[in-house]
Amino acid sequence: MTSSSAAGDHRRRGGSGQVQGTDLAAIVHRAVREALQRLTAVTAAVYLLDEDHAELHLAMIGGSPPSFFTLPGRMGLDTPYASARALASGQPAVLIDPDPPEADQQHVPPYPYVALSVPVTDADRRFGALTVLRLETFGTFRATEHDELQEIGNALATALAQLAENGAAIAAGPTPMLVPVGNPSICTPGWGVSGVPGSAGTSLMYPLRRLDDLLNQATTMEAIVGAARYYLMSPFRAQALVLASANDGRLWVLGHSGASSGMVRSLHGAGLDARTPAAEAIRGRPLFISDSRSTAADLGWSEVESQAAEAYLPLFGGAPITEPLPFAGSKRVVGVCCLSFKEPRRFPPEERATLSMMAGSLGAAVERVELNTKQHAVAEYLQRRLLPAKLSELPRLTTTARYQPAPVTSKVGGDWYDVIRLPGERVVLVVGDVEGHAMGSAAVMGQVRTAVAAYATEGHRPAAVIDRTGRLLAELGTDLLVTCCVVALDTADGTVEVALAGRPEPLVQRPDGSIWRLEAPANVPLSVAMPDAYRGREHTLEPGSLLMLYSNGLVDWDTADPGDGAQVLLRSCSREAGADLERLADRLIADVSCPQQRRDDAVLLLARYERAIGESTLRTGSLQIQQRDLQGVKAARSFVDDRLSAWGLAEMSDALQLIASEIVTNALIHAGSDVDVRLRGFADHVRLEVRDSDSNPPVPSPLALGEEENAEAEHGRGLLIVEALSGSWYSSPNGRGKTVSVEVPIAEAEP
Repeated sequence: MTSSSAAGDHRRRGGSGQVQGTDLAAIVHRAVREALQRLTAVTAAVYLLDEDHAELHLAMIGGSPPSFFTLPGRMGLDTPYASARALASGQPAVLIDPDPPEADQQHVPPYPYVALSVPVTDADRRFGALTVLRLETFGTFRATEHDELQEIGNALATALAQLAENGAAIAAGPTPMLVPVGNPSICTPGWGVSGVPGSAGTSLMYPLRRLDDLLNQATTMEAIVGAARYYLMSPFRAQALVLASANDGRLWVLGHSGASSGMVRSLHGAGLDARTPAAEAIRGRPLFISDSRSTAADLGWSEVESQAAEAYLPLFGGAPITEPLPFAGSKRVVGVCCLSFKEPRRFPPEERATLSMMAGSLGAAVERVELNTKQHAVAEYLQRRLLPAKLSELPRLTTTARYQPAPVTSKVGGDWYDVIRLPGERVVLVVGDVEGHAMGSAAVMGQVRTAVAAYATEGHRPAAVIDRTGRLLAELGTDLLVTCCVVALDTADGTVEVALAGRPEPLVQRPDGSIWRLEAPANVPLSVAMPDAYRGREHTLEPGSLLMLYSNGLVDWDTADPGDGAQVLLRSCSREAGADLERLADRLIADVSCPQQRRDDAVLLLARYERAIGESTLRTGSLQIQQRDLQGVKAARSFVDDRLSAWGLAEMSDALQLIASEIVTNALIHAGSDVDVRLRGFADHVRLEVRDSDSNPPVPSPLALGEEENAEAEHGRGLLIVEALSGSWYSSPNGRGKTVSVEVPIAEAEP
């Protein structure tokens, strides 16, 4: 609250005397205190007109929380609030529910107060309005009480007019003054200390403020549910909580906690036009049910067996915490918070006000996290679409790749990998990185990847590939740094040539376990002008060697030299993973998946030069099944049988046919993409690989699960058959999906 005298600079009218700086506050406080006492109110407030006489600003509130926070800080003169209507009409105005229900809605009123407001005016000037709130349980205001409040308002107007004549500016401060005044007749059972005015309201505010603090920090739906569990469920003794969003005419569960399985089943996928309490609440009005069975019978909802209490709170997008209740219908509903309790219970007015405020904070947090999730999904989808759909392989070379986006950003990155097969028995391996996390980074990455693949396919050596790509990039005019590693391998004789553009050297693990860098001139990034041509270096790989190409995000959190860090990482993981390339890749990427450690995208490309079996040609075969091929599973079984028979392993056919059938069926049903089937025969085992475009791992379902677990189990019982026949299976995500692999020992192949 302000007056010109409060700052020491007194404006005068007609040279009148000094005005004390506290006079305005003291006069308004006297009116607030008298209104509280005479009208048995929970809150009293004074609104004053702004300088332009266009809005009412809240100057002072007397009372206790949570009613403090249900009053808007400012309002236009044309709004239907009681304060604005009283000033506009010059008569007392009553507001029972600022957002009345529609004809077919039967709710306990979410706004638990009755408001009475009177104008504060004298013969020459309008100052504002005096408003009181009373709990709905005390009933509406009588005509005599209208007169009492008007009497207080008239006295306030007379005092303010005298201040104005003495030169004081009658205006509210930038924030209202709050005066805690507890009414001993108002007590919310279960909160605070009985008989201590204001204790219950202050106790109700503690979980609200703590919830707000945690929600401001929440970046995932799990964090939102965790905050609600501690500071909404626990304080109000709820046994279950479910958060659901409204999309495409249906409710979809976002998260849940407690004994919530029944509520989850009834909510998830339910239509918004159904006669259910959640669908009612999604229309914008909270619903508080003291007895589920009685309410269902009264309103014609589906019969329920439980008599437990329930609460359904609409979640408003961006709803401010200080104004959660009035005119909720004007805000956009993004979801609903559903609470259930073990037994029937009342919802006192102050609890309803607090729960509605909590729903306002939850709605803003849910909207923010859902928006971030959608942005992250779009960015990740774009990133993955720019990566190769599958990796080219040669009979003597096995490859696998991993792409792990940085968890600290929802934006798309510029890391990529590629395996380019050339005529003969040659292959080019590529790992690169475009600076930044933005759409521009992804666009440049797509251009560079295309250029590298084109120049490599034309037959240029690695140094020429990056030299030509760098010149093309300069013509495109990008100012982003682009680094790249290109490795060309001739699998016929093990000759390998490496060219770098600002990247660390790739690593090679020899058959004896020793790890070395494939040294080459570092050169400069592709986007940096280079006076001389790029240079590369040749090496020779021994059969059985492993190549590792990687981006800085894999290791730069651990050491100043990425090459040293990569060697340590490869050495430790290869001992645990053994010779299995997929398990090794999983182990390497898992070591850097901690969000606190990794702030950049991580790309890993592994290639094993497999000519160690002693055969001139490895036993390999592949089959691609189209997404909607109704004969795909049959084709997979025939493919496995034909290959094994050709390799002299017909005794393994029945078991591997059944394994392939189950994995391919799961891929076709759940991934919704083309499926790539590969079979590789080794000296002591046969390896089956099934690749699809869904990165989510398959989940085998035990024979007995709870209802919630069964709803989340993705692949039914089929993988139990795979486990029974093979003993173990592995699922490995890569840039464009996952690979499910099974190894069956030749000596133990019979089912």
